[in-house]
Amino acid sequence: MSVTACDVLVVGAGPSGSLVASELHRLGVEVVVLEQRADASPGSRAIGVHPPVLAALEAGGATERILAEAVRIPRGIAVAAGRTVGEVRFDRRPSRFPFVASVPQAVTEAAVAAYGPIPVRGVRVVGVHPTPEGVHVHALDADGASRTWFARTLIVAAGASGRRLLSGLFTGRSRAYPDRYLMTDLSAAPGQPEGTAVITLGACGVAESFPLPGGRRRLVARIASDPEHPNAERAAGDGERLAEAIATRMLAPALAAHVVEASRFSIRRVLLDRMVFAGSVIAIGDAAHEVSPIGGQGMNLGLLDAATLAPVLAQARRCRQRRTAPDGDGSHRAALARWERSRLASARTAARLAAFNTSLGRPWPRRLASVSAAALDAALRTPLAGLPERAYAMGFDRAARGAADRLP
Repeated sequence: MSVTACDVLVVGAGPSGSLVASELHRLGVEVVVLEQRADASPGSRAIGVHPPVLAALEAGGATERILAEAVRIPRGIAVAAGRTVGEVRFDRRPSRFPFVASVPQAVTEAAVAAYGPIPVRGVRVVGVHPTPEGVHVHALDADGASRTWFARTLIVAAGASGRRLLSGLFTGRSRAYPDRYLMTDLSAAPGQPEGTAVITLGACGVAESFPLPGGRRRLVARIASDPEHPNAERAAGDGERLAEAIATRMLAPALAAHVVEASRFSIRRVLLDRMVFAGSVIAIGDAAHEVSPIGGQGMNLGLLDAATLAPVLAQARRCRQRRTAPDGDGSHRAALARWERSRLASARTAARLAAFNTSLGRPWPRRLASVSAAALDAALRTPLAGLPERAYAMGFDRAARGAADRLP
């Protein structure tokens, strides 16, 4: 059986895998990307690209490509008990990009992959075997034929399927949440404030409205779930149920009238205990940490994994080529360890923020809804108002504290 050799092998051509491959390619590292999907349709529907990610993608040109198609969201408002109780202003933060860029995930994937290697598609990885020299990767192509690669470094960026692939190498913690949501994208959104995300909280649970390019809008609402009768919630139809939630919670019947259909999703939290195994197998993105999408940080967390990992691997390759470092392998492992500590800390922070957002979006006790709204309003009129702005702009990520978000 023939074996294809490469310096770095990436499994997964989603946002994180495409970005790390593109950055490594840009930095002169030989890289091959394997992808199970036969086409480039996105595996999820993330839309928000946050300020530190825009900064991190700028050198490779992806930021310019994203912003050419994105709508910019400089602010968001929280509504409870029928009134605005808080405002988050990204344009008040000292950032090179004082907004969240909202764009379909397919655009983000295409932007980060534009100058990277073309993925080898229709390939399903079935085995990973680290050795002292590197990693053997066994796969099946679309016809069921076996293929083998050997790489000095393997990067797994294939989400949940990647975690299953690495189950014998990595351990972690997982939690499935009981929360269920409905979502749809509208081509028209009457009555919605331009460039503003709207989050409605209260006794019935969260309802959210986010701008999309071209005047479109994404709607999300939490729905009740009966574990004893899991099909009961489908009786009225998901589209009708989401329309009702938008009409009653957001007091927006004109907006609700545009809802025809909806898709549902659930959430979970998964955090691996480590992201690097034996210095040669690295997990990034959802393969390493999956957090609730409520708050919109999951894809961004993975993109920052990729953007910060590529320079570490490129530097190790330069040291090996020049043989200038007396302990090149030791220096590389130390740099990887620092990267791993930073990204694990960022993932834990993102998971805590996502859990808080999820809890905040659950139904409030009706008797306390007005009191809770008043308390939230009062808190957001104090210096505490800066904390949500920093949190929702991913200002607590370790990458955002360094050079990734420098002002010009």
